[in-house]
Amino acid sequence: MKKGLAILLGCLMTTIGLIILRHSHVVTGGTAGLSLSLSYLTDLPFSIVFFVINLPFYVFSMIRMGFKFTLNTVISVTALTLMSSLDYYIIPFSLPVWVGSILGGCIIGLGLVVLFSHGSSLGGANILALFLQKRFRYNPGIVNFLFDFCVVLISFFTVGIWSGIFSILSVIVTSAIISYYKNSIGKSIDKNATKKYNLDSKMAVNE
Repeated sequence: MKKGLAILLGCLMTTIGLIILRHSHVVTGGTAGLSLSLSYLTDLPFSIVFFVINLPFYVFSMIRMGFKFTLNTVISVTALTLMSSLDYYIIPFSLPVWVGSILGGCIIGLGLVVLFSHGSSLGGANILALFLQKRFRYNPGIVNFLFDFCVVLISFFTVGIWSGIFSILSVIVTSAIISYYKNSIGKSIDKNATKKYNLDSKMAVNE
């Protein structure tokens, strides 16, 4: 119950950050940022684009991260999709681009830390970052930044150079926060891996 509430909190925080970025006409990285860029280009709702883009990543997650993590990720992506769709019912507002990029990036970073620390993610590069930390102890913030940076480069064609520069700023803020809490995230991954190992050992003994 506590873990479920934490995952919902992480989704809510990330949703708020994405809404702030959207109303500042700034994008972020990962599948969320790619979905924002495509929503600008196609006029399709962000919630639909985000959900569809994440579908292929579930296969990798199932193979490399296990069923429980994948299920938590599917729940998180679905929750974020539903929450972000509420943006269309919010009274239109705007923020200075620099305020939106820093504030939105900060809130998204904290939201992702909450999700990572409770065995979940928002798909895409999040899954890859956690897998590389689990397998090779790579810094998830740096992995996220490299992937996000490539995604943000695409945003230069959708939001323009000026907003694209501030999009990079939002990615830097998000990645810095994830890197700051990398030890906490790593301990959570190790804890979940230990639980899975103990469970597998018990099942093997019973067989």
